[in-house]
Amino acid sequence: MNPFARQVLHWFDQHGRHDLPWQGRGAYVTWISEIMLQQTQVSTVIPYFERFIRRFPDIQTLADASVDEVLAHWAGLGYYARGRNLHRTAGQLAGQDLPRTLAELEALPGIGRSTAGAILAMGHGMYGVILDGNVKRVLARHSAEPEWPGSTSAQKRLWTLAQDLTPLSRTGDYAQAMMDLGATLCTRSNPACAKCPIKPTCAAHQQGFQNLIPHPKPKKTKPKKTRWWLVWQDPKQRVYVQKRPGEGLWGGLYCLPEADTLSDLSERASALTGLRTEQLKFTELAPIEHSFSHYDLLARPLLLTAETSQVRDDDSQWVWPDSQIALPAPIVKLLRRLIEAPAPDLFGETE
Repeated sequence: MNPFARQVLHWFDQHGRHDLPWQGRGAYVTWISEIMLQQTQVSTVIPYFERFIRRFPDIQTLADASVDEVLAHWAGLGYYARGRNLHRTAGQLAGQDLPRTLAELEALPGIGRSTAGAILAMGHGMYGVILDGNVKRVLARHSAEPEWPGSTSAQKRLWTLAQDLTPLSRTGDYAQAMMDLGATLCTRSNPACAKCPIKPTCAAHQQGFQNLIPHPKPKKTKPKKTRWWLVWQDPKQRVYVQKRPGEGLWGGLYCLPEADTLSDLSERASALTGLRTEQLKFTELAPIEHSFSHYDLLARPLLLTAETSQVRDDDSQWVWPDSQIALPAPIVKLLRRLIEAPAPDLFGETE
C-alpha cells in the first residue's frame, strides 16, 4: 500500500465517519446515497435517504413504483433528473443487482465515473476509484493543481492521481476516508491543515496556497429570467397544477401554469377557466427567487380564485397546498405561504 493511502486510512480508523446510515449496506444503498449526495450535503441528505430507503428498500420495489411516487420522495433535494434516472435504472435492471464492472455501471442512466467507482468500492467491496467534489479538492491541494479542477486538463490530471493513490486493499474504506477528509478537514475555506494526515506531503500547504487552491471556476454572469405563475385556487382553496414532460427542467414534477408575460398568462388563465380575460381578477403575491446552475429565476405569482373546471387529462389535478406530491421547492415555498398567510396579506390586487 502506498504511503499516502496508509496515512489516510490510519486517520480514517481514528477520526473518520463510521455511523452514516448508508455505510456497509451493499451496492443498492450505496448507489442511492451517492446519487443523493451529488451536490447535496450529508446533513441534508440523511432524512431524505432514510425515508426513501424505507419506501424503496431494493431495486425491484423502486422499479415497480411510479415515477410520480419516486419524485414525490425526492421533492426538496433538487436536481430532479437524479430521481428520474434512479427510476429508469431500476427499471432497466429488472430486479437484478447493480453490475460489477465500471463499463456496465457507467452505461446506466445517471451513473458517472466517480459514482460507478463508489458503487464498486463501497457497495461491492471491489477496486473502484472515486473523484467527487471532496476528493477533487483534497487532491487539487495536495498536488497544487494549477487550474480550476473542472477544466478538462485538470480533470485528466486529477483522475490519474486518484488512480495512482487508490490502494488495492481496503478500497471502500479509502474511498470513504477521502470523502471524509474533504468534508471535515480539507474544507472549501479555512482548511484544518494542522489536523490533516497528509499535511507533510501537501504541496499547497508547503507553499502556503491552501486557501487559494482549488482555483475558482472562471466567472460567468448568469442571465436572469422572469416568469409569471398562475396560482389558480378553487373555492375549497385547492390549487391547480400541471405535470411537466419527463425530461428537461423540473421534468416529471407538478408545476403551476406559467408564461413569459402577464398577457400570455392571462390568456392561459382564460383558456383554463373558461372566463374572458376581462373577467379575471388577479392578486399579485410576493415574488419567488430561485437560482439554477445556468440562470436566476424571478417568479411572479398571480392568485386567481375561480370555480373549477373539469381536469382535462392525467397530467393536471387539483391539490391542497400541503399535498405530498412531487413539486419543485420554490412552488412548495409559495404554497406554504398560502397556508400561513391570508390572501389580503400577500400583497395588492392587480388586473
